[in-house]
Amino acid sequence: MPVPEIVLVLWLALHFPCLPLEALPLRQSPSAVVARGRIVVCDTAARAGGVAAGQKLSTALGLLPALRVFEREPAREAAALDELACWAGNFTPTVSLQPPDGLLLEIGGCLRLFGGVAVIVDKALAGCAEQGWTPSWAVAPTPLGAWWLALAGGGVLASDLPALDSLLAGLDCRVPPWPAEVAVRLESYGLRRLGEVMQQPAAGLRQRIGNTPIDELLRARGEVPDPQRLFIFPERFSSLLELPSRVEHAEGLAFAGQRLIVALGGWLQARQLLASACTLHLGHDDGTQSALVLRFGEPCRDEARFLRLLREHLGRLQLAAPVESLRLTADETLVSGGGSESLFAEATAGEGAAACVERLRARLGEAAVQVLAPVAEYRPECATRWQTPDFQRNSGFTAAAGRPADERPPAAPPRPLWLLPSPQPLGEHADGPHWHGPLQLLTRGERIESGWWDGGEFCAETPATGDIRREYFIARNLQGQQAWIFRDATGWFLHGLFA
Repeated sequence: MPVPEIVLVLWLALHFPCLPLEALPLRQSPSAVVARGRIVVCDTAARAGGVAAGQKLSTALGLLPALRVFEREPAREAAALDELACWAGNFTPTVSLQPPDGLLLEIGGCLRLFGGVAVIVDKALAGCAEQGWTPSWAVAPTPLGAWWLALAGGGVLASDLPALDSLLAGLDCRVPPWPAEVAVRLESYGLRRLGEVMQQPAAGLRQRIGNTPIDELLRARGEVPDPQRLFIFPERFSSLLELPSRVEHAEGLAFAGQRLIVALGGWLQARQLLASACTLHLGHDDGTQSALVLRFGEPCRDEARFLRLLREHLGRLQLAAPVESLRLTADETLVSGGGSESLFAEATAGEGAAACVERLRARLGEAAVQVLAPVAEYRPECATRWQTPDFQRNSGFTAAAGRPADERPPAAPPRPLWLLPSPQPLGEHADGPHWHGPLQLLTRGERIESGWWDGGEFCAETPATGDIRREYFIARNLQGQQAWIFRDATGWFLHGLFA
């Protein structure tokens, strides 16, 4: 009996220490976020001027009078964290929020998919940088252990519990977010590192500092279970982004739109969905709203493809007024079907017809790119229709008036490649119909009687069609040209030409 593969449990912790500042749409350097009169976080320029977290606002302004101060906005931070959680769906569906400024991603089950821990970490950090976030990170077998390591500065990987124990032992007792009096009391006992705390009898410590720190230490070390409350990806994707400044040219929206697109891609990946249409809502500075619809040639969740299509639309968009905010919504989605990988290596595929068509429509206009699709109809004039390219269907047939979509005429005899806009009358002599000379009939007559139910209304391009009673033949003239002709009560007509 084969030994089942053991899936390693690993958690990637992402701590965003500057989230209160980076979540703000309007900020200039040097800047800081304050709450209750104290500095919560500040940027690099402010730190260079002597400003630090925990300072009184008056002290910070005394050190750096040019400091720009912003009040903390917890609601904006929570929305940003939710957006980051949706983006994290690109790596794993098992995401947990660590309020107010962190995420936990269970990546053990995704290692083979991405090719190892290092690849996942590199992709996650690159994605954060593209969106303007500066996280610290750590990987460990327990969620709380990974989180504490990330809080301490991160950049470390503990692949198993012994390695995690060694890293945790070196952490300062102030790293875990325990009450301040706990750290003070531990220091009074001469315990400054978690490793020193681990060596003490747990029963005595519980009496001196309480149960919570000891229980958390056990969970961080993996000695007791630590179940996490998972992030529930929303049923419908809708993400708002306020721009740091007004944008007057449409091309300038592409960078901000990319941040929304990567969140959409993660949401689609986590929920195993494909998008066939989404809308970018533009909020203008005069209070008006406009919408830019992105419709894809086929359902997909390729972020690069989304961004290419967005750039095509923005390249021909004229803004009615400067834009202050963007909101991206997924309007049409469907469940992604399972797929199989090829057994052997294959050459990289090209862009594909669907992606090419959707970009042409974005560049030339919706009505500029159409395809000819068959219709379940016997009358030749009504048997095809121009329609928007649709790669999502299994068939190009549409329902004719009064017919269900799946009711199709039986297989017909050969049809000409070219159908004339309207039948042309043919001359008739004693030896039969003539077209560039006498015509030789090559087939027996095909009787077509149809259209009595709509009076020609269904054939919008040829409204005079109506009820027809015709007998069609394939014929050939002396030059070898093959024609599709018919005879009705009024005479002979040429209707199409074979290639």
